[in-house]
Amino acid sequence: MQNWMQQFNNSFNNLTEKLEGWVNSIVVAVPNLILAAIVLAIGIFLARYVNKYVQKIITRFSDNRSVNSLISSVFTAVFVLMVIMIVLSILQLDTALQSLLAGAGVAGLAIGLALQDPIVNLFSGIMMSTKRSFHLGDLVESNDFFGTIKSINLRSTVIETLQGQEVIIPNKITYQNPFKNYSTNNRRRIDLSCGVSYGDDLEKVRDLAIKTIERSVTITKGSEVELFFNEFGSSSINFTLLFWIDDYRQKNYLKAQSDAIIAIKKAFDENDIMIPFPIRTLDFGIKGGEKIADALPREVTAGRINNHR
Repeated sequence: MQNWMQQFNNSFNNLTEKLEGWVNSIVVAVPNLILAAIVLAIGIFLARYVNKYVQKIITRFSDNRSVNSLISSVFTAVFVLMVIMIVLSILQLDTALQSLLAGAGVAGLAIGLALQDPIVNLFSGIMMSTKRSFHLGDLVESNDFFGTIKSINLRSTVIETLQGQEVIIPNKITYQNPFKNYSTNNRRRIDLSCGVSYGDDLEKVRDLAIKTIERSVTITKGSEVELFFNEFGSSSINFTLLFWIDDYRQKNYLKAQSDAIIAIKKAFDENDIMIPFPIRTLDFGIKGGEKIADALPREVTAGRINNHR
């Protein structure tokens, strides 16, 4: 009985000491708890202003609302994470903080490997938006697709081809591969290829073609119409006619090209300048160069003559 009472007293004393220690720890930690709560409240209050301020700055460099919202959210999350780390330090929970960071690092590595392509597409979209490489409605050629940009989101770029189809290209591929933007300078150059016969006066051809384009097509002010003879073809001397127009849209580009072809053809016809075309010579018989009547058997030729009679 005596032993039992002694054990009970020892257990009670241990419990009392632990409770006193806990109470003392809480009393000692009260200032830290109050300070941590104040820091956390201020951090949460400032996070709203950080979000708005970052978004205001990014808007100067990017027109993509979804990208702007994402970047501002990332900065806000980083700010809140720093506040949490400060709060844990005030509460002297450094060991828990280290464990938390280690766990977050392992989890982040695993998530990063699993979502590698989406993350690359995401940051590629952000880079394209901040660099202002192109905008909605621009006429571009990317990855062998030619059309206008319909939308740019966090994962892909949507191009509407001239035939009306929508092509969805991941931002990673768009950003890493070369692309052409026909809308940047708001003008395009037309390269028109043609040929004239060997008997024509090439200087006359050059002067006539240049004057015809200047009066038939509205070219860019201050630019020149250029013509270069580039090869001796099998049946013609070929040249390329170059001129600029103040319109990047494909419809107007094709119209200017069509008007130029019509005007050149009409001017050449009026000035007896020939645009030659390939001529095929058909040879009959083994030796070649024989007339068709001589190549066919006499019976067949005679039968055809009698039938005509």
